[in-house]
Order: sequence, then C-alpha cells, then structure tokens
Amino acid sequence: MAEHAHADHSVDHDHEAEHIRAHVKVYLLIFGMLILGTIVTVGISYVDFGAAWINITIGLIIASIKATLVAGWFMHLISEKRMVHAILIVAGFFFAVLVALCIWTMAPESLIGGGKKQHTTLVPAPHAPAVTPAH
Repeated sequence: MAEHAHADHSVDHDHEAEHIRAHVKVYLLIFGMLILGTIVTVGISYVDFGAAWINITIGLIIASIKATLVAGWFMHLISEKRMVHAILIVAGFFFAVLVALCIWTMAPESLIGGGKKQHTTLVPAPHAPAVTPAH
C-alpha cells in the first residue's frame, strides 16, 4: 500500500512539472514579444510621421499592447473573473478618452475654436525708465 501511494505521488510531480514547463514557455513567449515591442518602439521613434500627435498616438498604441501583455499574463489578469475584466475595460475606456483629448488638443487642425488655429501674440511690456538712486 505504501508503494501505491508513492507511485501516485510521483505521477502528481510529473504532471506538476509539465504544467510548470508549459507556463514557463508562455512567459518566455510573452517576454520575447515585449522585447520585440521595445525594439519596434525604438525603431518607430526615429520615424517622422509628419505630426507629433501621430508619433505619440503610434507610441501609445505600442505601449498599450505591451501593457496588456504584462497585465494579462505576468499579473495573471487573463484568468480573472468577469467583474475584474469589466472594471479594467471601463478604466481603459476612460484612459483612452483622456489620452484622445490630450492628443486632440495638440493637433494643429483641432476642432477647438471652429477648426481654426488660434494664435496668441505676446506683446512685450514697455520698459520702464531706469531709476537712478538719489544720493
């Protein structure tokens, strides 16, 4: 009977070791994708797409993909319950809206002010005459 219990215990270890190997493979794949994403980010940073807001948008898209990989697999959010996913989706939506508003206000042809670019001219203050101290 002791031999039978020992044999079952050995099978459990083999199954557990295979399970761990499968997880390590996934982690290494995600790590490789993050390295590739970093290389793409650096490469894209040298490309001028004509406007700063386009460059920022592309950079944020790449960063969002990398953040999703980290949150999903390294933080184990991929296997969480639906409520956690709903909260993350709502938070992501509001984050996207705030980022879009920031980019929208940076765009040269933004719709703020009827689509016309508004310039403000700073008029220098007149110089006050130098006052000499009385002796």
